[in-house]
Amino acid sequence: MIDALIAGRIHGKPAERTTSGGKPFAVAKIRVSTREGDTFFVNVIAFDEEAVTALMALSDRDSVALAGELTPKVWTDKDGAARPSLDLLAHRVLTEYHVTRKRQAMTGDAA
Repeated sequence: MIDALIAGRIHGKPAERTTSGGKPFAVAKIRVSTREGDTFFVNVIAFDEEAVTALMALSDRDSVALAGELTPKVWTDKDGAARPSLDLLAHRVLTEYHVTRKRQAMTGDAA
């Protein structure tokens, strides 16, 4: 497990699901670009109530930053090539909405 902070764009619409115990969680896919111009997809799962709510408010291509536990993996494509994969257990989700709201609270601006 790697403690990580990633930023990227939502790919598709996040989905809300329920555990066998009845607890809601959210899953999403994030497109992340590297400095070299490569693109990775990060599979995200969130169980924290605030993180689930924040993810479910997002749509395809929305910008997002996430903090959590990152697990690197490898999968094999249909041609037999090994490809990298990243899974993130998100503990915190930060969106443009959260940044704007925090700035307004700090400046006392109600706009």
